[in-house]
Parts: sequence; C-alpha cells; structure tokens
Amino acid sequence: MSRPDLQQALATAASLPAASGRTRIPVLSVVIPLYNESGSLGLLHQRLSAALDTLPLEVGRRELVFVDDGSRDTTFAEVGMLRAQDANVKAIRFARNFGKEAAMAAGLRAASGDVVVLMDGDLQHPPELIAEMVTHWQQGASMVTAVRRSRDTDPWLRRQLSRAFYSLFKRVSEVALAEGGGDFRLFDRAVVDAINSLPERTRFMKGITSWVGFRQVEVDFEPEERAAGASAWSMLRLLRYAVDGLSTFSTLPLRVWSLVGLVMAAISGLYGGWLVVRTAIWGIDVPGYASIMVAVLFLSGIQLISLGVLGEYVGRIFTEVKARPLYLVAERIGFERQEPQA
Repeated sequence: MSRPDLQQALATAASLPAASGRTRIPVLSVVIPLYNESGSLGLLHQRLSAALDTLPLEVGRRELVFVDDGSRDTTFAEVGMLRAQDANVKAIRFARNFGKEAAMAAGLRAASGDVVVLMDGDLQHPPELIAEMVTHWQQGASMVTAVRRSRDTDPWLRRQLSRAFYSLFKRVSEVALAEGGGDFRLFDRAVVDAINSLPERTRFMKGITSWVGFRQVEVDFEPEERAAGASAWSMLRLLRYAVDGLSTFSTLPLRVWSLVGLVMAAISGLYGGWLVVRTAIWGIDVPGYASIMVAVLFLSGIQLISLGVLGEYVGRIFTEVKARPLYLVAERIGFERQEPQA
C-alpha cells in the first residue's frame, strides 16, 4: 500500500464513530501463516509494525504470531532473527507441511489477544488496513472481513471458477460466504474461542467463520502483488480446497444422487413396462443389444460418480474418526507456556 493509500485508510478509520466500552485493546494478536516466505518477512515486519503503531485505539500489548507450515527455505530462521529484534514476535514451526488451514488453526489457538487479526505473510494483505478493521471492532463488530471486490487481475478461467464456486456454495450450503472474502480477518476474543472449540480435522476456515455467526462487517480492499516468490495454490489445489469446502458444509450432493437414483429407477420401470405392453399387445420384438449396452454403460457411469461422492464423505468420516492431531509442532519461540498439539 502506497503512502497516499495509507493516509486514506487512516482517514477512513478515524472517521468511523466509536462504540462505547471499546476504547482500548489490552492485547492485540496478529496471526500470520508462513510457507516459504523468507523473501518477504523483513518488509512484512516493517510494514506491520508501522501499521500497528498508528492504530486508532491504545494497545496495551501486542504479539505477532508467525506459524511456519514446514517451509523448505530459511523462513523460520529469519523469524528467529526478527524475534531477536522484536520481543513481540512469537513463532511456531510445524514438523512438516500440514497446510494453511492447520497453520491458521495453530495460530488462533496460540494467540492470547483480546483482538486477533489473521493475515497472509506475502503482503497481498496490506497491514495498513488493520486500522480500519480495528475501528469497526470499536464500533461493536465481532468479526471484520476484508473482501476483495475485483478479480480483474486474475486469469479468466480462475475468475469464472471462483464465481461458480461461490454461487454453488450459496445454493447448497447451510452458510453463506462473502464472495471475495479471504483469510484477512479481525476477530473478537469470543469469536476466536468459538472457532477454537470446533473439533473437526477437515477445516474450511471461510465456512467456519461464517458458521459461528456473531456480528460481522466487511471492508473492501485490493490485494497487492506478492512481495516475493510465487503462490503455492495451483488450480488443482484450489479445486481440492473447493471440494473440501462443499463436502464439509453441505450434504446436498448425497441427496442429489439419491434423487438421481430414484429418477433413473422410475424411468427404467416405465420403459420396462412399455416394452412388456408393446410385446404383449403388438407382438413386436425388442432387439437392442446396442441400446442395452448404452443403458448399462450410462447407469454404470452414474453409479461410479455416486460412489465417488459417497467416497468423499466416507473419507471425511475416516479422517475424523482417526482423530489424528491437526498438526505437530517441532519448535516454538517466545511462548512461556507450551501449547497442546491439536
């Protein structure tokens, strides 16, 4: 975010009216999942520290909780150097790569703040926006979500798939997602405690934050270019993430295939009855090796697809029943007490 943009964000934050009773933040936590972000850590810490120094509310204490999701570069070593310069820095290093969802869960469980900000470590989430988010919290919001309103810089196919996902999710899920809403959010302590109380292993944070409810507010933002490196989110990984979200928050696919089975059974029954009547009354033979093969192959395809859908849900059950930890921690920096594995 450029200097004019910073001034604009601060002016917007200052113009919002304050709510009674929220004039100070005793502890503010910023949770940042990391994966191979060594190239951006220095600039991230610099901009984040500057942004927190200009918040519209007094902050008693702040902590920056970095969660290294099994990086293969020098990310964790650089976080250690930041800790030597800034006592507010804390860090968790996973034993291996467990994924961003696990890293966010670990960070929220480790954060002790009365207000907790969750953001990415590649600087696509501008730290300067935190001031406006804090002011919305001051007004009484329990959760503030930064929403990306424009995707003009994304490839055409990715934009269309994103729109299709949000549209489908809205129709089949029990919760509604803000289109363009990502993981850049501010939470009140009550929201963090509610999220931390959820036991599931297959996590979809966008859905979880909508499911817990509370008073939620959206703020617009435009993501910046990555400070360094390239995104680890390929199209295949995004597709898998979408499937996880749909299967976690909707049972409609199971019901759809039950309906498909009923419809196919009804059509088959009617067609079979017609063939019996046709042969009995008019004596017309029904040769049809080709038609039989087409019908068999079609129904086999339907069955395989339905088995695949069932398999997704059975796989989720299998994951939950095993009750393996969501992540394993190899090392911690700056924590006085040991956080439990989860």
